[in-house]
Amino acid sequence: MDFTSRFVALGDSFTEGVGDDDPARPNGVRGWADRVAEQLGAADPGFGYANLAIRGRKLRHILAEQVDAAVELNPTLVTIYAGANDILRPRIDIDDLLVEYDDAIAKLRATGATVVMFTGFDARGSKVFSTMRGRTAIYNELVRGIAGDHGALLVDYWRFSEYYDWGMWAQDRMHMSAAGHANMARRVLDVLEHDHSIDIPPMTPVPELSGVDALRANARWFREYAGPWVVRRVTGKSSGDGLKPKYPELTRL
Repeated sequence: MDFTSRFVALGDSFTEGVGDDDPARPNGVRGWADRVAEQLGAADPGFGYANLAIRGRKLRHILAEQVDAAVELNPTLVTIYAGANDILRPRIDIDDLLVEYDDAIAKLRATGATVVMFTGFDARGSKVFSTMRGRTAIYNELVRGIAGDHGALLVDYWRFSEYYDWGMWAQDRMHMSAAGHANMARRVLDVLEHDHSIDIPPMTPVPELSGVDALRANARWFREYAGPWVVRRVTGKSSGDGLKPKYPELTRL
């Protein structure tokens, strides 16, 4: 099929859709990018969508595995979010990484495609991830500069205060919930100035716990989610090991 509009989504778990479970879809997730593709393709019979994102990927892996593959698909629209998994590492040279990110954005823009970038989220509400606020702020300023230099659009996740509601997050406290992904799809479509009809799914109420109940909940979270995450990083493994992209070729949802 010849596609006249071609949307290619690049990145890690954020773009793959982790946290928005859907067993009927590849890799068992839906996500904001799928939701955006559904809206963009609703009235465009020539619309095609590819999603090359794989959970756990760091910035250099994303650039090496996904950028050239995206260019080969001759995109008219590209979204890319890379670097979140790097920020969480014990050591990181943000300046060096973002030089490579700059080169990748230049390559994507050279295709003539509209490119959409993202800042990182301000995790001030998390006792664990709030320790990375300084790194994320530096990353964000560099991303804003890259977007400005290359004429890319920017989804400024850092400023989305609605994500301070834990109902926007999955049980692992690391990935957006279905409601969070639906809201992000709306945010992206707003930046693209495209009409949409996306409803936010009901958010699961998150009770405020204190004392022993809070300790038990945090211990359970560490055992089920944070602990395995730490082990993967110590052993050099990734949650995306063995996974393939959801939609490696252009398709219609």
